[in-house]
This record gives sequence, structure tokens and C-alpha cells, in this order.
Amino acid sequence: MSIPLLAYSPSSQNQRVPGYEVPGEDTPYIYRLEDCADLSDIEELIWAAYRQVFSEHVILKSSRQSNLESQLRNRAITVRDFVRGLAKSETFRKLVIETNSNYRIVELSLKRLLGRAPYNKDEELAWSIKIATLGWEKFVDTLLDSDEYGQAFGENTVPYQRRRFKDRPFNLVTPRYGAYWRDKLEESRYKWGDVRNFLDMARSVKITPAQTVSVKTENIKIPDTTRSSAPTGTPVSINTASSFPVR
Repeated sequence: MSIPLLAYSPSSQNQRVPGYEVPGEDTPYIYRLEDCADLSDIEELIWAAYRQVFSEHVILKSSRQSNLESQLRNRAITVRDFVRGLAKSETFRKLVIETNSNYRIVELSLKRLLGRAPYNKDEELAWSIKIATLGWEKFVDTLLDSDEYGQAFGENTVPYQRRRFKDRPFNLVTPRYGAYWRDKLEESRYKWGDVRNFLDMARSVKITPAQTVSVKTENIKIPDTTRSSAPTGTPVSINTASSFPVR
């Protein structure tokens, strides 16, 4: 018997309030399978799904899901199934699940799959319990099969950040992992990554003062290097004899 989802109160967010903004550069482009007239349009839709789910703007060859891409090109699966496959892939597990806590996973999943941020900490707590009890794949199915996803994106629309009219999109401001995992990576790379460890290292260094050497200078004789000058009025003789005949 699974634990029911804890109750939480949704807060007012942009996507829950009707807007009358004039479309501009901040308006997200919506990728729909119905709008794809040829294969190039489907390729753009596939890359849009990769950017949304993986939050990677340069997709590596090893991260591509060729089987899912082939099925979508042949329209054997829907965009919702394609997004479901990306969220359950091994690449998503390495990029997101293995490097974050359940609270962080809930935040990233809501932003990438439902196109909105968590309402509050109560929602993060409620969904994190679902991840712990149901597992990751059942959690993905719960989000993608929800009424919220169906009303927002349906079967053939790539998820996007709903009603973004200011600031940058989630994919640009949300890092792959949190600060605590970054600090953990730094500690594994650098032995003295923490400031306290650096201070301990600095205190452990023993500094010995330099030895002073005393030199006695009374026995050192300095030679006289001054130029001796002839006394005033002394005639100076110049030898004008030459060693060669003069005509």
C-alpha cells in the first residue's frame, strides 16, 4: 500500500494567473508535433525536448536516445512518450538523479516536466516521499499522466516554461546539481578544498627563523683606490721622440 500524496496548498504563480502580455523575445517557442511538416521540423522538436529534459544545449552522441528518436520520427509514439523515455533514460539518471537529493530532484522534475517551479517546501516534501516510496519511474509516470500535464501540454507538445515574461528560463538559471554536491566534488579533487582545512594546513607548517651571521669588520683592510694627483706647479715632461723618421 503506497502512501497517499501529502496535501499542500498551491501558491499563485504566473502559469496559474491569466496574462495579457504582448508576445516578445521572452515568449517561449512552442514545439508541437502537429506543426511538423517535414523531417527537419521533427528534428527541431527532438532537440527542443533534449534541451528541456536534459538541460543540455550541446547534446553528446552518447546521450542521444536513437531508439526513441526513430519511433518519434515515424510517429509511432507521442511527444509525451518521448519525454517519458528521456526522463527514464540512463543519461537523465547520471545527470540528475545520482547527483541530487530527493528535494532537488523534485524541483528539477517539476521545472523540466511540468514547466513550473515548486509551489513551496510542502510540495517538495510531498513529492520527495513519493519518490522514496514509488521509485523514480513511477514518479515520472505520475507527473506525466497527471491532469496538470495533460491540460498544459497534451500528447504532442514539448514541455516548456509556462508564462515566462521576465528573467531567464529555468534551463539557464538552474544548475545541474546543488551547492552541496559541488562542494563534495571539490573536496574529492582538492585535499584542502575547505577553508577550515586550509587554515589547519597553514597552522601545521613549521616556520624556523633564519640564522643571523655576525661578521667582524675591524680586521678587514680596504685598499686605497683613489687617484694620486701631481702637486700644483710641477712641470710635466712630454717625450716627443718618435720611433719613425720624420721628414
